[in-house]
Amino acid sequence: MKFDMGRAWSEAVSLLSANKELLAVIAGIFIFLPNLALALFVPEAMEGPAALDPEDPMAAVQGFYAANGLWFFLVAIVQSIGTLSLLALLHDRRPTVGEAIRTGLIVLLPYFAAQVLLVIGLAIALGVPIGVAGFLGGTTAAVVLSLLAVVVAIYVMVKVSLVSPVMVLGNTLNPVRALRDSWQLTKGNSLRLFAFYLLLLIAIVIAAMVITMVIGLFVAMLGETTAGLLVGGVLNGILTTIWSVVFVCVLAAVYRQLSGPSTEAVSETFE
Repeated sequence: MKFDMGRAWSEAVSLLSANKELLAVIAGIFIFLPNLALALFVPEAMEGPAALDPEDPMAAVQGFYAANGLWFFLVAIVQSIGTLSLLALLHDRRPTVGEAIRTGLIVLLPYFAAQVLLVIGLAIALGVPIGVAGFLGGTTAAVVLSLLAVVVAIYVMVKVSLVSPVMVLGNTLNPVRALRDSWQLTKGNSLRLFAFYLLLLIAIVIAAMVITMVIGLFVAMLGETTAGLLVGGVLNGILTTIWSVVFVCVLAAVYRQLSGPSTEAVSETFE
């Protein structure tokens, strides 16, 4: 099936419109609140490395993640549950909020396993050749292979972009099968999907830059006070929540289009 960008976006908007209240509940609990808590209780985690040493910039970055990595990991876990629960809400069987959250919790470990398998596979397939090239051919060969590896990694990420909807909407808990099914579903549409994701990313980045500038000026006026941290955390949480919900609806729309109607949707047609 040829992927239709316009149809996917229209369906994503329809899904968002039809489920906005329930989506807002789950997104508020699992995405907005963790971001707000992080901004209020661990403000340094939201600021990034305080200063980069020109001679050793990696030291500041490593120190930053060493100090805040646990918080980022915990927030990522909670937000992963939220993302999977949001997807579950878009299932044709129309689950309740409680059922969607239960599905998110059930799918979390298989989804995490799929991500681990993906990272290990990419590390072996791309990291080993780059290391060998650097050892045998020097810096130039390593740089060339690194650039090629970036292209291959982007291609792979597009191919496996439907793992989460395959698991949640397709009821597939086997991580290997989920990776394989996503790869199969995107067959013949990789370039179209890449263009679609890229256009969406560009739109989000431009909007985020404009809104962040306005937020930054407003927060700067308040200073590093409790009020400033609260306002900054709230606005950052709202933005993250909106982007997450939109992205989930887009993934669901892409999956629905490429996988065809579900059994539940077909049954409703003949009821």
